[in-house]
Amino acid sequence: MDVDAFPRLIEALMRPDAYPHPADLVEHIETHISHVFLAGAFAYKLKKPIDLGFLDFSTLERRRRCCEEELRLNRRLAPDLYIGLVGVAGTPSVPRIGGPGPVQEYAVQMHRFPQEALLDRRELSGELIDRLAVEIAEFHAWIPVADSESPYGTPAAVLEPMIENLAPIRARTLLPDSGDRLDCLESWMRARWQASIPMIERRRRNGYVRECHGDMHRGNIALVDGEIRIFDAIEFNPFLRWIDTASEIAFLVMDLDESGAAPLARRFLNRYLERSGDYELLAMLDLYKVYRALVRAKVMAIRLGQADPDSAQESRDTSTCIRYLELAESYTARTRPPRLLIACGLSGSGKSCLGRRLGEALPLIHLRSDIERKRLFGISEAVSSRASLDAGIYFPTATEWTYARLLRLAEAILGYGYDVLVDATFITRARRARFWELARRRCIPAVILALDASVDVLRSRIICRQAENTDVSDADLLVLERQRLALEPLADEERARAVFIDTGQSPSLPEVLVRIESAFVSEHAPTGQ
Repeated sequence: MDVDAFPRLIEALMRPDAYPHPADLVEHIETHISHVFLAGAFAYKLKKPIDLGFLDFSTLERRRRCCEEELRLNRRLAPDLYIGLVGVAGTPSVPRIGGPGPVQEYAVQMHRFPQEALLDRRELSGELIDRLAVEIAEFHAWIPVADSESPYGTPAAVLEPMIENLAPIRARTLLPDSGDRLDCLESWMRARWQASIPMIERRRRNGYVRECHGDMHRGNIALVDGEIRIFDAIEFNPFLRWIDTASEIAFLVMDLDESGAAPLARRFLNRYLERSGDYELLAMLDLYKVYRALVRAKVMAIRLGQADPDSAQESRDTSTCIRYLELAESYTARTRPPRLLIACGLSGSGKSCLGRRLGEALPLIHLRSDIERKRLFGISEAVSSRASLDAGIYFPTATEWTYARLLRLAEAILGYGYDVLVDATFITRARRARFWELARRRCIPAVILALDASVDVLRSRIICRQAENTDVSDADLLVLERQRLALEPLADEERARAVFIDTGQSPSLPEVLVRIESAFVSEHAPTGQ
């Protein structure tokens, strides 16, 4: 279709008689690259006849091929939403969706869902965020891995879109000093990218460059009939979807941050890491969060170029673009060195429960011994591994392997600049001493969270946990009794850097946070035992 005729087509598709089914009122949603029409029980998405460099919809054949790719890619995560490819026949002024005659345009037909189902239009719960993290981790586990001979995920392929994002933003005068600020962001990205080249190549070799969704933010995720549906994957540029899974995760973390839901962003990240085991992605996360914030700023800048001047929408888009730039800048600033927390206590003392709450309140990575033990043996966290004492995956050497893994992970994560909370029983001083030594070697502050409750409370929690069968822990009452006999209380030097928490009294989180911060203030440089 002639580019000049396209606006007439868009206007005509607002009429109900353009559709082969009842459509009392047609709603129109325009993005920077497409038009979506909500008509009756269906939605129709047409691609704009444009060439933006990173995408090319300039010919009808290109638009058709991209529609077919859109169907293939989105049926992976939302198979019941995507119906098929339909032609738009008739004329630009009198179009007919699916009508006879020559095809003027192509559209992707979808089942319609309420716009209130979109995650950027609804209140999010921790339970939903957990479900989303697990679904994405499982999606990343089975999608195709980039061939080693392909150009995808190379250092050059990582840097190019990062720098290209800046051109549309530079074309808009957003702030008096926006040019200088963009120069600083570009310099930071180039320096961080240069330092990250070995990790970029390592992750590519290890299979983390995969055919991802590519545009995973709240506006492309819906809760439809209680089920999570992730749609609108990037079909127009394979380099933007054959990416490191870390880049995909960074997009949603950034998006939650931007919405003011930083606690949920932390919860999502921790749950994804628990499920995937890919703690190494933290090495790349800040770089990719800056990139993803600039992706959204670029989208706003492109929309500014398409909007009518002096419109209210232009003002909103300008404000949004500036907000994303400020968020990108915030990710480039490290305000303090990382910190180590050790949560110790008998089974049922509430370590993991407190760890989850702290993981939302503080920017930390929560490592759970129960999950990492099962990962060592290739066992899903949802599978019970209960066995007799000293059997199954709980023989003494396996316990030593588990603590060794926790130590390696903690050291790596601290090296990436993130706080770490290690959650394990730590019933012996020797096991605790290894982590104090880690803090001493890295010259970082460390605090122990000593959790306890009455024996009756511990027993009750374990019995309840076993009955519900929803917790990763396999500890039973026999395990608890053995732990009580083997427990080595904190030594005086440990008590001096400990925060004691009676979880039988339902401690106030704000109070716990104040006590933790006070302990860190007095613990600048651990000296070890």
